[in-house]
Amino acid sequence: TAFNSLNHDMTLTEFKFIWYMEYSHRMWGRVVGLAYVLPAAYFWRKGWLSRPMKGCVLALCGLVCFQGLLGWYMVKSGLEEKPDSYDIPRVSQYRLAAHLGSALVLYSASLWTGLSVLLPRHKLPETHQVLRLRQFAHGTTALIFLTALSGAFVAGLDAGLVYNSFPKMGECWIPDDLLAFSPVLRNIFENPTTVQFDHRILGIASATAVTALYLFSRKIPLPRRTRMAVTSLLTVTCMQ
Repeated sequence: TAFNSLNHDMTLTEFKFIWYMEYSHRMWGRVVGLAYVLPAAYFWRKGWLSRPMKGCVLALCGLVCFQGLLGWYMVKSGLEEKPDSYDIPRVSQYRLAAHLGSALVLYSASLWTGLSVLLPRHKLPETHQVLRLRQFAHGTTALIFLTALSGAFVAGLDAGLVYNSFPKMGECWIPDDLLAFSPVLRNIFENPTTVQFDHRILGIASATAVTALYLFSRKIPLPRRTRMAVTSLLTVTCMQ
């Protein structure tokens, strides 16, 4: 069985730790769902929501429900056992990536909506430089999102255990087993070596893009709040 393959030497105390972690995660998810739905229903009933805000609230509550549905599906589907492989049973990396991706979208949309309500929007002149900065920011956001998703594949495949040296992977810059699976496209999602390699490249690209975004923003007259946001982004990127 999957338990015997993975945890044949697990003690009762170790099992309880995992069980309580999983239980706490489920309970926390339900609390988050209620924190969205109950206030939304109350504000809607009181007529405190504008028509555009009603659309945002419905979208956010829909994302919360979708996130819960994905979590249920991951638990329901259980561990993935491959009959033609000696690999240990594990949760599908595709489901992990979907669960993480939807959580990131939900968090980002919640933050954007909250800040839009709390802080007045700056009316910046639509100059060529500002438009370029906005496009650059959108591209950097997409790159960071893709990097985070690739991290879910690293976690799902335990790909972080394959090579533990940097910047080289072992003795090579490009590992020999980078394209070991067939067809080639399968390597991107299922080959631990390729998954780790891609995550490294995406991480370096994200850090480079954030740094370039910061340097470009310094050349444009921006409000103090915007400068703080870009500087904070660079700081968090360096910490990461």
